[in-house]
Amino acid sequence: MPSSNRSSPKAKAAPRSARPATRKPESTAARAPAPNARTGRKVALDKKVPAFALPATGGKTWKLADAAGKKLVVYFYPRDNTPGCTREGEAFRDLYPAFKRAGTLVVGISPDSIKSHEKFREAFAFPFDLLSDETRAVCELFDVIKEKSLYGRKYMGVERSTFLIDERGVLRREWRKVKVPGHAEEVLAAAKAL
Repeated sequence: MPSSNRSSPKAKAAPRSARPATRKPESTAARAPAPNARTGRKVALDKKVPAFALPATGGKTWKLADAAGKKLVVYFYPRDNTPGCTREGEAFRDLYPAFKRAGTLVVGISPDSIKSHEKFREAFAFPFDLLSDETRAVCELFDVIKEKSLYGRKYMGVERSTFLIDERGVLRREWRKVKVPGHAEEVLAAAKAL
């Protein structure tokens, strides 16, 4: 049975250029971890950090709500198994018992895969979770994706940065363009002072 919306069989279809452009609606299914990052919203000092969730080592999903009632250090690093990132992780690892005594959780975030994180965590015995932000949505939320240069080649990558969030989920301190030596000690002192 012919549809009432169709033209007669003798009518010719309009050429492609004359047809109105149509767009398929975008799927929202793949946007799970940090919808706020997609809106351009960024974290700000003395403001509540928007909820986010990311795949974590140990086969789980880590949510910001998991840190409710505790202070939280979120450190962003460029890449697993690189010298600076390894030294930074080791510094947080070595001070982890002191962070725990100060009621502070620590998590590391990079765009690396969970598989890479699992190997990195095991190789250096990190006692805290590493979170995988392959879409860079949480990196964007914390505004740590910056233009970088390596041997004259420009690219967008993670700028080493650390954030201290209080027990109510409010961002209290941030460190950007982090230099590794002495950094974990400085963050621990700030966590103790909160």
